[in-house]
Amino acid sequence: MEEVADIVIVGAGIAGLTTSLGLHRLGIRSLVLESSETLRITGFALTTWSNAWRALDAVGIGHSLRQQHQLIERIVITSTVSGEPPSERSLKSKGKHGEGEIRCVRRKVLLEELERELPSGTIRYSSKVVSIEDESRYLKLVHLADGTVIKTKVFIGCDGVNSVVSKWLGFKPPSFTGRFAIRGYTEFKGNHGFEPKSIRFFGKGTRSGFIPCDDQTVYWFFTWSPTSQDKELEDNPAKMKQFVLSKCHDLPDRIKAIIENTLLDSIISSPLRYRQPWEVLWGNISKGNVCVAGDALHPMTPDIGQGGCAALEDGIVLARCIAEALKKTGDNDNEDRAVFERIEMGLKKFGKERRWRSIDLISTAYMVGYIQQSEGKIMNFLRDKILTSYLAGLLMKISDFDCGKLTTVS
Repeated sequence: MEEVADIVIVGAGIAGLTTSLGLHRLGIRSLVLESSETLRITGFALTTWSNAWRALDAVGIGHSLRQQHQLIERIVITSTVSGEPPSERSLKSKGKHGEGEIRCVRRKVLLEELERELPSGTIRYSSKVVSIEDESRYLKLVHLADGTVIKTKVFIGCDGVNSVVSKWLGFKPPSFTGRFAIRGYTEFKGNHGFEPKSIRFFGKGTRSGFIPCDDQTVYWFFTWSPTSQDKELEDNPAKMKQFVLSKCHDLPDRIKAIIENTLLDSIISSPLRYRQPWEVLWGNISKGNVCVAGDALHPMTPDIGQGGCAALEDGIVLARCIAEALKKTGDNDNEDRAVFERIEMGLKKFGKERRWRSIDLISTAYMVGYIQQSEGKIMNFLRDKILTSYLAGLLMKISDFDCGKLTTVS
C-alpha cells in the first residue's frame, strides 16, 4: 500500500513530537511514525534547564508543565572521597537570556502534553521504518515493516541513538563510553519532604543524583563503569537495585531510602553512548530533503542534563526552518524543483544553526562525566577542588541559551 504525506517524522520522542507540534503551531501538518505501540517513556524523567523551558514556551506547553513540577532552587554536590563538607550553590541566577529555571520533568508527562496538543492521527504507532529510497530527486519512499510505503517531500529522523536515518546519512553508530546508567523514580504515598534541591554524589568511580519532580516523586540515577561480572545486572531490576544500594552504603539514610522504596518496574539500566564531536562537525546533518535531530543527531552522556533539552531546541529550530522553506513562494516553472530546493536550503540552515551547539554540548558532557567518574589523585583533585566548585556555574552557563521563537521570516 502506498500513501502520501508531505512531511514524515520518524520517532515520537521529544525531538520528533516537538518538531511536529512546532510545525502544527505554524499551520503545517506532519505525520509521526513510531515503532512502539505507545509513547516511549524510557528514562522516567529529565532535568529541564532554562533553554528547554524557552523551547517549551515556544510550543505553548511550558505553563502546564510548570504547574506539575517543582522549581529546583539549589544544587548540593558531595565528594565521597575527600570527606569535605558538601558544596551547595544557588541555581537562581540571571543570564543574558533571562532568569535561570530548572525542574525535573517526568518524561511521560512531557510526551503526553506534546501528544495532546497535536491533531488526532498525527502519530502512527507500530510503524517501524525498515528502509529509505529515492522515488525521484524530489521525493523519498519510506518503507515500513508492515509493507506500507509512504511518499514524502520532507523526511526527518528523530529515531534515537540507533537511528535508521542517521545511518542513511552516513553517520557511524554512537560510541560507547564504557559507562552505564541505572535510573529510577520513587513515588511516595504522601509528601516526600525533600527540599527543591538537586543532590549529587561523586567519587570511587561512581556518580549518583537525586532530584524531586513534584511533592511526591523523586527521580534518581547512578552511573558507573561495569566489570564483566556486572553483566548479570542487565534486565534484572532486583539485582540493579541491590547493586546501587551496595555502592551507596555511605550515603545518608534518607537518600538511600529513595532507592529502597523504588518499585522494580521503575528501574532501568542502559549504556551511555555519544556521537564523536568530529562526526557532527564533518557529517551530513542533512542531505537533500532528509535530516536528523535529537539523539539521532547528537547522542550525548547525561552528565550535564542537556540531552532532552537539546532535543527540544532542535524541534523549535527545525520546525521554523521547514516552515520558512515551505511558506516561501517562487516563480520557477518547475514547482517540484523549486519546493525541493527551498526544503534543502531550510534543512541546511537547521544543520548550520545546530552543528556547533551540538558539538559544544556533546564535548562538555563527555568531559564532565569523565572527570566526575575517573579515579586517581589528579582526577580526584580536578573533581573535588575544581569541578565541584564550578559545576553549578557551568551548568547554568550552558543552559543560558535561547533557540528562538516559532516566528518565520518570509
